[in-house]
Amino acid sequence: MSSSPTSAAALPAATQTLMYNEAASTAEVVAAQFARNHDTVVALAESLRQSPPPFVATCARGSSDHAATFGKYLIETQVGVMTASASPSIGSVYGSPLKLSGALFIAISQSGKSPDLLRNAEAARVAGARVVALVNVEDSPLAQLADVVLPLCAGPETSVAATKSYLASLAALLQLVAHWSQDEKLLAALDALPGALRQAWDADWSGLSEGLVGAHNLFVLGRGLGLGAAQEAALKFKETCGLHAEAYSSAEVKHGPMALVGPGFPVLCFAQPDGTEAGMLALAEEFRGRGAQVWVASGQGDLPLVAAPHPACAPLLTIQSFYKAINALALARGHNPDVPPHLNKVTETV
Repeated sequence: MSSSPTSAAALPAATQTLMYNEAASTAEVVAAQFARNHDTVVALAESLRQSPPPFVATCARGSSDHAATFGKYLIETQVGVMTASASPSIGSVYGSPLKLSGALFIAISQSGKSPDLLRNAEAARVAGARVVALVNVEDSPLAQLADVVLPLCAGPETSVAATKSYLASLAALLQLVAHWSQDEKLLAALDALPGALRQAWDADWSGLSEGLVGAHNLFVLGRGLGLGAAQEAALKFKETCGLHAEAYSSAEVKHGPMALVGPGFPVLCFAQPDGTEAGMLALAEEFRGRGAQVWVASGQGDLPLVAAPHPACAPLLTIQSFYKAINALALARGHNPDVPPHLNKVTETV
């Protein structure tokens, strides 16, 4: 167990943490966001079809950058437009102008006030990019400089660990890409998503919470559309539980890191219900054969994954179930997930 846990008497009950209650509200947040942003998204999507960007650049940090990873795979698989992450330090530290004329520049932020993100968004606009802000604080500096704002509509988020704002970011990307691609199945999935999120919150992942109480480190694996979920889960293990976790693609883990996986080593696998699923399940079995402690989130796994209305929705459902489990794990390890040591809710990097 990690150092400096809080005494059990000082910890709140699992259902009393801010993290629990904020994450539990995600379905309502997403439903409200879809309704609020519908007309703006439809207009933006029509504009993108009329004047297709040569590429998409995302800019974000922390959980928002994990949302951007999801956005990369979503845009590339559904729209076929190359999408890459722009490092905030290129503009804020190195001051190097990028050739972004005609590009779609998507900035993702809960607070919308980090100086490095603002500098890069402004530089992107000057360079001729169309700046779209996915932001929770609607009167933030980022919202004010963007060409189009898609409010996350998550409301105040007090727990240091982002939950509903992260999932709201994924939902905003889903709504935009569904209308951009005009894919009927993905558009229909938007209507079903809030209900599926409610079911995911009720999924029983207690085996994970109980199994990692004494752990010191673990791998979290995802691939494709599910890679951002693995990144987000690994971050949450670190910040809420004091548990060292590393996220890898199930393909990349074979290039060296898998040498660490032996008897008792914990591995959490997010099996995405698409063409990557078979490979993930095979890898999980290989690790079990080595004696590793393996959990698999899938339709047939030991961590139940609620049936997604569309494969692109699955990462949201996976993380919704995970948030409930990680809240319980943090408390079981003696940590208050709302107040991780040395962290603030808003991180302003330069």
